Amino acid sequence: MKNSRHVSRHVRLAAAPIAGLALLVAAATSAYAATAVGLGTADTFVVLAASGVTNTGTTTLSGDLGAANGSVTGDTDLVFTSGVNHYGDGVTLGAVADLETAYGAASQPVTVTVSADLGGQSLVPGVYFQASPMNLSGPALTLDAGGNPDAVWIFRAGSALIVGPGASVNLTNGAQACNVFWQVASSASLDDGADFIGTIMARAAITLNAGATVEGRVLALGPDADITLVSNTITRPVCEARPTPTTSPTPTTSPTPAAPQVTAVPTGAVATGDGSTSQGITTGKYLLLGVLVVTAAGAMGAVAGMRRKQNT
Repeated sequence: MKNSRHVSRHVRLAAAPIAGLALLVAAATSAYAATAVGLGTADTFVVLAASGVTNTGTTTLSGDLGAANGSVTGDTDLVFTSGVNHYGDGVTLGAVADLETAYGAASQPVTVTVSADLGGQSLVPGVYFQASPMNLSGPALTLDAGGNPDAVWIFRAGSALIVGPGASVNLTNGAQACNVFWQVASSASLDDGADFIGTIMARAAITLNAGATVEGRVLALGPDADITLVSNTITRPVCEARPTPTTSPTPTTSPTPAAPQVTAVPTGAVATGDGSTSQGITTGKYLLLGVLVVTAAGAMGAVAGMRRKQNT
């Protein structure tokens, strides 16, 4: 019994660190992974305002533009490389409704709460939240996908988003602009020469100062949320499709030809390996051998009978 209790104690001691390790693994694997935000019909828009749009200078757009109240000022200086100006038509109104749904879909569980300026940081995929104004200035913000082209970043600003002059966002290791989203509870502003990446969804006004560029979208939801553009370039991001894996064709092999069948029984002498030959047994020799065996058996039977008589 003492040995049994001793062994049981060792088993329990060994199981404790294993259980602890299992909890650590479970905690690590339960970390929330951000998922891409579906924009519905708002997906084709690079500029969408629930109120109006004002443009100054030549602004180049690759995607649709819409203003729910139909007010687009300075539209003669808009250059569309793709997309159209929907003003306040039914397409625009439907897109604004879908944008409201998308804004809610971006309210995903927070992975990291940040407090510092985003400039100079390198961030892995996840949901990042800051209650105060979210600032991006100085060195570039780097988004590192770690080789996963489906990696998603969601930045949730509890107040405003402020992007400083010349600030930028870099993508690395497979990160894609189509998977970067900025949910802004108040207004968003990009200063002169900012090089920005991602889809901005703001409750209040969005302002892009001179020369600011966006690979993404600027979408404003509020009823008084105007969008102001000043000689900007905004390009709709498109996710690159994953390459279809190719499989090498299975090589075909020719069947091994079967060994030729012997169609005739060999006759004549057969080599024995010691330089001599043995003759093949013909049918007549089989008969002779049978006669000899029968005769010998009969003789042996006769001898045995004679011996029995002598014994009696």
